Amino acid sequence: MYQGTEVDVVTRLRDGMARGVLSFPLTSFRADGGLDRDGYRDYLAAQAATAPGALFPACGTGEFFSLDEDEYREVVTAAVAAAADGRLPVVAGIGYGWAQAARFARIAEQAGADAALVLPHYLVRGPQDGLVEQLRKVAGATRLPLIAYQRDQVAYSAASVRRIAQLPGVIGLKDGHGDLDLVQRQRLAAPEGFLFFNGAATAEIQARQYASIGVSAYSSAVHAFAPEIADAFFAAHRDGDDAAVERLLRGFYVPLVELRDRVPGYAVSLVKAAARLRGKPVGPVRPPLTEPGPDDLADLEALLADGLDLVGATA
Repeated sequence: MYQGTEVDVVTRLRDGMARGVLSFPLTSFRADGGLDRDGYRDYLAAQAATAPGALFPACGTGEFFSLDEDEYREVVTAAVAAAADGRLPVVAGIGYGWAQAARFARIAEQAGADAALVLPHYLVRGPQDGLVEQLRKVAGATRLPLIAYQRDQVAYSAASVRRIAQLPGVIGLKDGHGDLDLVQRQRLAAPEGFLFFNGAATAEIQARQYASIGVSAYSSAVHAFAPEIADAFFAAHRDGDDAAVERLLRGFYVPLVELRDRVPGYAVSLVKAAARLRGKPVGPVRPPLTEPGPDDLADLEALLADGLDLVGATA
């Protein structure tokens, strides 16, 4: 199914997925909304030092939707530099309509990314033939291996996954819907070796359920602000330490989800606020996202302290 550089990228991603969580770095902005280049480089270095399975810059957590093309180039270039000469695979987010996604893919390719994550297109829903054709057009415009991302208005049928898995350059699928029946059918329809990722919001909540159908890799927004917690959960989950998994779910992850669900956009805003509480130079979010209010910020700070205490309890 794969050939050339695709084989190398798939192998490196699979090895990384077995080693640690997938890091989706935040993008650092200044108080005036501009890109904080120095802060971003420092933050990326800290993320890379925790040895995640891969770096996914300029994706949802990284506010891809608010970056212009020049900023995007800088963000991906910095991530490639932080990856230590290819030590970590770098998978850059691309998206919008296929023509814009192709432009971003070419920028990511020039910046040295190893692959691209194709975020859902803008606004409209399309039939299955259209979803497949959109991915075909993006794949035909870049040499980067592609991972399709289904969430919101994008959901592939099992038959469509069989088709996209045959497209040159398409190496995997990230699921953000959490429909395990669909993911199981997609996985069984795809050829052996096609990559699948759990990309559900706060993916640790469903990590055991996804693993039960053969999808063990997942992205972790928590890793963006508390890699100690994310890594502790990953190790407990990998090692079958159900008691530790339960403690972290009950004491940290479930309360985090409840806090996240209070306001639209908190899936990113809370993550950035938590990173700032840890002293990370990530700055504010850009509109249309908003910062957490004082009460929510106080709850976040208390929850973060609880989570870090739990990591000590599971060590």
